Amino acid sequence: MSGNHTATLMWMTETPISGPASGWRARTPNALTLLRLIMTIGCVALLTVYDASEPGSSGAAITWGAFALFVLASVTDALDGYLARRWNATSRFGRVMDPLADKVLVLGVFIVLAGPNFVDGAGTLVTGVAPWMPVVALTRELLVTSLRAVYEGAGIDFSAIWTGKIKMIAQVGGLSLILFALRSDAEHWLTIKSVAAWSITVVTALSMVPYIQKARAAAGTV
Repeated sequence: MSGNHTATLMWMTETPISGPASGWRARTPNALTLLRLIMTIGCVALLTVYDASEPGSSGAAITWGAFALFVLASVTDALDGYLARRWNATSRFGRVMDPLADKVLVLGVFIVLAGPNFVDGAGTLVTGVAPWMPVVALTRELLVTSLRAVYEGAGIDFSAIWTGKIKMIAQVGGLSLILFALRSDAEHWLTIKSVAAWSITVVTALSMVPYIQKARAAAGTV
């Protein structure tokens, strides 16, 4: 087999490279995490200057820009984790900053979409995101983070489980749909945005249950 074919197969396989990564491979996952934070800041900044009472052509450009940044930031979330595992490039920085960047991305956009600048001239919140919905998402993150700190500090495994992954998929998918739908005030798009916002909130709330059950089961050992 030629060298090029061997290199291609090594890239496609899920087996990590033996030994810790060095050079640019060691830095790339963390660079993607930082890039996600930068894109999140840009996305939130665009959304904060949007004015639903006077959308116009500039409003369309703002929503498309925010949508593009959010989607690209979400892609880096999957990519940096994959590369860190593939290249054996995990680090303390990545273990702290990667989940933080995820939460800032999702919660930042979710909170801004419930803001007063998304109320149109008729007094309708055009995103479908009620102000209490981000509170539910924030409560979930604080609760799970607190439980993880307590139990892992006691030597009990409290790593992320499958409901956390479903929660993230629902949040990213729902927020992407809402941002995309902001381009139109048609009745069916308003319904889609409302359904997406409710789906994010319900899935996020339900994703707390297994963590609470796990905490109760382990309570006697702490």
